[in-house]
Amino acid sequence: MNIEQIKNILKNSKAKPIEDNLNFAVLVPLIEINNELNIIYEVRSKSIKQPGEISFPGGLIEEDEEPVDAAIRETWEEIGVEKNNIEIISELDFSFAPARNDSVVYPFLGHVKNTDISKLKYSEEEVSELFTVPISFFLENEPEKHYICYYPKTEDNFPHHMINNGVDYNWKEIRNPIYFYKYNKYVIWGLTAKITYNCIQKLK
Repeated sequence: MNIEQIKNILKNSKAKPIEDNLNFAVLVPLIEINNELNIIYEVRSKSIKQPGEISFPGGLIEEDEEPVDAAIRETWEEIGVEKNNIEIISELDFSFAPARNDSVVYPFLGHVKNTDISKLKYSEEEVSELFTVPISFFLENEPEKHYICYYPKTEDNFPHHMINNGVDYNWKEIRNPIYFYKYNKYVIWGLTAKITYNCIQKLK
């Protein structure tokens, strides 16, 4: 193999997570209500994973699907926004799925146009309700910030003899910030709050 062969093989290569695992995309949907920009959130239904949690519309990226297309498709399927009424403004910083550091979540900021949120027919199988929060709330209010720590634990058959210091190897704990926004009766937290915070920091 020579350098030209390597260039030819990799000429159309796109970066992706090394781990071949499930990856996800979400939309941060902006909608104008009474001349003020709001972010749309959904409350997950009681019949799916993480029932009652607050999230953005989104889900699994299908095979051969671009992340942005997955975000738009899932928004249509979950909250009923027509695809041609979604204008993608920007890709946001991606993050690892909580407790699944081998899965990546790709968020996109989108403008929901020509849509009356009160008339959206969301999927009751996946969503129990929709609500909106004015962007001004996030610009004026910092979230609470707390930390969760993960401690490495090796399997029983882990080959400690193959690494420096063996069983005494100095593994580092993983310390992740967890954000919490309180808005009326809702608590927006976890990855949804993290994506919200990251987006607002960019806008500031």
